[in-house]
Amino acid sequence: MSRIATPLASHHSAQQPLLNTQEMVLQIFNHIDNKTTDLGAETWSEPVSNYRSQERLDAELGLIKSSFVVFCPSLALSNTGDYVARSAAGVPLIAVRAEDGTAKVFRNACRHRGVQLAQGHGCKRVLVCPYHGWAYALDGQLKNITHGSGFPEVDTKTSGLVPVPSKEINGLVYVGQEASDTTASSLDLIPQIIPDNYELVEIDEMDVDANWKLFIESALEGYHIRATHTKTFFPVQYDNLTVVEAFGGNSRVTFPYQTIESLRNKPQKGWSTNGRMTQLYHLFPNVIVSTFPNCLQVVVLEPLGLEKTRQHTYLLGRVATGTAEERKTMTESILQGQAFAKTGAIEDREVVMSAQQGLHSGANEHLTFGLFESAIGRLHAGLSRELG
Repeated sequence: MSRIATPLASHHSAQQPLLNTQEMVLQIFNHIDNKTTDLGAETWSEPVSNYRSQERLDAELGLIKSSFVVFCPSLALSNTGDYVARSAAGVPLIAVRAEDGTAKVFRNACRHRGVQLAQGHGCKRVLVCPYHGWAYALDGQLKNITHGSGFPEVDTKTSGLVPVPSKEINGLVYVGQEASDTTASSLDLIPQIIPDNYELVEIDEMDVDANWKLFIESALEGYHIRATHTKTFFPVQYDNLTVVEAFGGNSRVTFPYQTIESLRNKPQKGWSTNGRMTQLYHLFPNVIVSTFPNCLQVVVLEPLGLEKTRQHTYLLGRVATGTAEERKTMTESILQGQAFAKTGAIEDREVVMSAQQGLHSGANEHLTFGLFESAIGRLHAGLSRELG
């Protein structure tokens, strides 16, 4: 049976705090009992040309550069010398945990001939260029020039790595390549999402043959669960039941599991939603943080072209305490659960790539997002507001 949509209550406005555990569970029970779901104020019609225009994509990349966006979780830089090196909006960057404990972000290019100092992730006490061996300290200072006598005019004090504006807040490292301090004020609206007792489990990346917006849209609604995830998510979740909240230009979409029913006869003060829902935080414009039982994913979607997106995934989990055997068991449990989630992700990628091909059909001048899909409307409204 299709679910009936009900108007969003006032607590979903950008000025109101996100629902707490008790409020969220009661909202979900209300939807279950009345066969309803959250409903946006209006539908959204997005021109297909906005997915196929290089000019529009260039503007979106410019927006990413001029905003403070998540580069990686702090847990990817847990120890001195830990680094993450990847491109953001087409620009190679490297984030590193410096000797003073702060996260530093630099343009990933040697000051000699521009070669990248590192790729991927790892740990280095000194950043050494693989081309000619120029060496940089973790604070970016140029420490050594191989056969330095051949470069008498290079001042090591002014020839360090080029820093990029960054912020480390609530367990996330943000970069703002061309951002202002005024832009950074929007980060105050983002709650702490990563629990204190989590640690990094794994880092992964993959390329998907689809526009980044088609990719992110697939995560922002539960309307597709029954049709797309017939044998994966649908048997353990609900058909088109989500709670959608806004905080600034961002969204939180909550997908309850059927196991939430076990809370009905328990005291509200003891309610725990771990293992009973997934909450997806969309951090505008191109980052998603999704919670799962005892773990979460930080996913950054980097546009590589009109029809290609690179997905950077950081898996964090609750394995930071206990004996070695207990940690191993918890890690295996997390990875087993993620194997199930990845099956659903494959299903999402298939329909997203199909949607990408559908853009070439000429059948649609606009893509229409219904009242069930208000978080997608908020994404496009934000892009429209910023880009015109």
